[in-house]
Amino acid sequence: MLSNRLNLRQVEAFRAVMMAGQITAAAELLSITQPAVSRLIRDFEHATRLRLFERRGNQITPTPEALSLWREVERSFVGLNRIAGVADEISRHAAGTLRIAAMPALASGILPRFLGRFLRDKPNLRVSLNGMPSTTVIEAVASGQAEIGYADGTLGLPGFIVTPRSLAAIVAMPEGHPLTARQVIHPHDLAGERMITLEPGTIFAMRVEVALAGIPRLTSIETRLSHTALSLVSEGTGIAIIDPSSAAEFSGRGVAIRPFGPFIEAGFLTIHSANQPQSDLIDCFQAEFGDYHDEFVARQIG
Repeated sequence: MLSNRLNLRQVEAFRAVMMAGQITAAAELLSITQPAVSRLIRDFEHATRLRLFERRGNQITPTPEALSLWREVERSFVGLNRIAGVADEISRHAAGTLRIAAMPALASGILPRFLGRFLRDKPNLRVSLNGMPSTTVIEAVASGQAEIGYADGTLGLPGFIVTPRSLAAIVAMPEGHPLTARQVIHPHDLAGERMITLEPGTIFAMRVEVALAGIPRLTSIETRLSHTALSLVSEGTGIAIIDPSSAAEFSGRGVAIRPFGPFIEAGFLTIHSANQPQSDLIDCFQAEFGDYHDEFVARQIG
């Protein structure tokens, strides 16, 4: 078998001579001596049993056999260059696959906004982003359908590595509402107000109900999505206690934001499986999104 007598250095020398047209120039390309190139070419000819160059003094001319072999060598090197390029992209987090499952409060606004920026210099990175309830996010990560999950919940999640991001809930009101004159909104300030609330069943909705217990309110409007609640606020329909991640998307869109007196946790958890290795790409995405999130929210609502 010829392949047993060939080595990559011989092929590199042959390619360099074909590209440069001279032994001397090929030696410069390979950063080796001219005699070393000549020896590699002789060994290559011997290994292939082909006469690859006609030699006339200092001039060499490729034979038809060399030209035929050159085409195959180039195809191989294009493949090697492609592999090297992909490896470089992976090292720069510019290639690979990333599957993200996220609660709607993030998947409907700030997360795709960040993702668009993250992908600008990563044309070979394949990403899927799916919005779903927090319980389904946890299931998606547990089953391997997503590498990263963003969910509402508690830290006690066996089998997961969890990174919490704590945020205080805010009050979203229509611009011009009398309560915008206050710097901080307390539960008793909302007495008699029409409230837009998230449907029962989520941890955040339960936290809000506990905070407003005993406060008389007008009939509430319930919705499943925080972005829907904020759209209703912007139309002057009512007031919502909401997460700042969603509220930041509505800054300057008919919604006034104020802090809420008692602290209500409105942050989220970043989760991934403890049974799967966490790649540098995941680490990079998680860190950059966290920084972007905090900067965007601070810039939009303070």
